[in-house]
Amino acid sequence: MHPHHHSTGHHDHGHSHAPQAGHGRAFAIGITLNLAFVAIEAGYGFWADSMALLSDAGHNLSDVLGLAIAWGAAVLARRRPTERFTYGLRSSSILAALFNALLLLVAVGGIVWESVGRLIEPPPVAAGAMMIVAGIGIIVNGFTAFLFMSGQHDLNIRGAFLHMVADAAVSLGVVLGGLAILWTGANWIDPVLSLIIAAVIVWGTWGLLRQSLALSLQGVPSSIAMSEVRKALEAMPGVARVHHLHVWAVSTTEAALTAHLVMPDGHPGDRFLAQAQQELKDHFRIGHSTLQIEIHRPDSHEHGAECPLDHHDHAHEGHNSGGHPHH
Repeated sequence: MHPHHHSTGHHDHGHSHAPQAGHGRAFAIGITLNLAFVAIEAGYGFWADSMALLSDAGHNLSDVLGLAIAWGAAVLARRRPTERFTYGLRSSSILAALFNALLLLVAVGGIVWESVGRLIEPPPVAAGAMMIVAGIGIIVNGFTAFLFMSGQHDLNIRGAFLHMVADAAVSLGVVLGGLAILWTGANWIDPVLSLIIAAVIVWGTWGLLRQSLALSLQGVPSSIAMSEVRKALEAMPGVARVHHLHVWAVSTTEAALTAHLVMPDGHPGDRFLAQAQQELKDHFRIGHSTLQIEIHRPDSHEHGAECPLDHHDHAHEGHNSGGHPHH
């Protein structure tokens, strides 16, 4: 048996792929502002006897926790690899995005529960105080969302951004509700608006939940088309076939790839591997690629089985085999 040649594209581990330092500042400002606002909102909620403000304060507190989780993951993502965690702790950003999405849905559940109760029996609302405090909420949450606007490509940062946008939307709804109540005296407007806002939050969160869940199950990031990756590898000079192609997320911003390239003319050398890895990085943002070269001549049986993994994976490889027949 000829030895399988193996090359890794992990030479870029020294570079920092974590969110920029500016997001650390954004998290610190966002958490401080939101904690202060939660204290003000809860205080006014008790004073005005407004359950809307108290429930919104609870919702904001869950978002402060969400911001803290996202910040912790961003910090952990910068930890260097160890013997036990060879990619470092970058995948903590995927768990944080997933947890953030679940936290948002739990907060929505609380809003819906409270709103339905208020819809059945609408209590009197101190609309003036409600509008002033919610107006402050729009400014605080809108400004915090603005701080995270530049990091949308990172699912973890996007989770923090969605949290703040959702909060600003809730606060805007409370202001409009207060205005409508002052005009009409109809207290049922407040819970109806809350239910509409809850639906908007679920709509925005669903994509985050789906993507973060897929990445936590080692799914292919949504920005990468596997068919395009396969085509790019098959188009490389000397490559007769590609099999055992796998792509998965290392973090919310990074992807890894492993593939077996069948090259009947022999091993192409290190330059080919370096170029292939660079192409994968430039075109698909796959920064960690491992390529295994196999030399199988269809007219020769000297190598025995094509690949030791074929027998192991043949039953469940399915679409990964690319429809090429096994010889």
